[in-house]
Amino acid sequence: MTDHTTDPATEAFVAHRNLLFTVAYEMLGSAADAEDVLQETWLRWIKVDPERVRDERAYLVRITTRQALNRLRTVKRRREAYVGQWLPEPLVTAPDVAEDVELAESMSMAMMLVLESLTPTERAVFVLREVFDVEYDEIAEAVDRTPEAVRQIAHRARRHVGARRPRRTASARETRVALESFRRAVETGNPQDLLDVLAPDVVLLSDGGGVKRAALHPVVGAEKLVRFWLGGSAKVEATITWEPTLVNGSPALAVHVGGELDGVMAVRVENARISGVYFVRNPEKLTHLTSETPLTLR
Repeated sequence: MTDHTTDPATEAFVAHRNLLFTVAYEMLGSAADAEDVLQETWLRWIKVDPERVRDERAYLVRITTRQALNRLRTVKRRREAYVGQWLPEPLVTAPDVAEDVELAESMSMAMMLVLESLTPTERAVFVLREVFDVEYDEIAEAVDRTPEAVRQIAHRARRHVGARRPRRTASARETRVALESFRRAVETGNPQDLLDVLAPDVVLLSDGGGVKRAALHPVVGAEKLVRFWLGGSAKVEATITWEPTLVNGSPALAVHVGGELDGVMAVRVENARISGVYFVRNPEKLTHLTSETPLTLR
């Protein structure tokens, strides 16, 4: 007779897996790296003496944070050699993520890029404290610092993020309206319609990973973006279609060329106009877009 019971270590890991993935992804901006971190966390977790563990959630978050920090220090060096601009790996998320304003804001492309500007330790401290509301003593154990040092790091990180984060987070409805206007303008090829939906100082960041066509540097200004986008679209002979989706908790557009997924476009909207465009075309970063990724703060 087969025993279908699961051991306590496995049950605990499975129960907190979505949270651990969210922590790792927030720290790394890469689903592939987050999955590797979870595998490393599991291998360490099964070696832990259960009697030493008072709080399974806190213990697992601590292991995940340490592994993510190690991975983050490695990928920071790797990203310095990245071809063109590096953007976070987009994830298709469920509607409930979009409804959780705090989670959606922390997962947005704009915020993830702000987090990229922090040091690895600053990012870990900021994510654990500001996003997941972890106590300073627990964070200190995870990053091997004193609670006093963690408080100082958190203060520095908050100040850094506060100076760079979007001034106001647009609602999902505002973002959908702006994206629909953008889509119609691109499909008609009318430059003025596109200018009307873009902020004058809009910035386009595109990530082709050296494999797909993308701007190697930021495209700044509405007129330059229009020329870049419409000029590139004109060179594509296959049919281009745009499909609304939810990426990182916010409305976005999946771009298909000839029926195949070619990229994902997320935006930042301010005062009803698009002020930031994030276009991911690197094929390696599109592998997690076939199904929803469950994310949680708890």
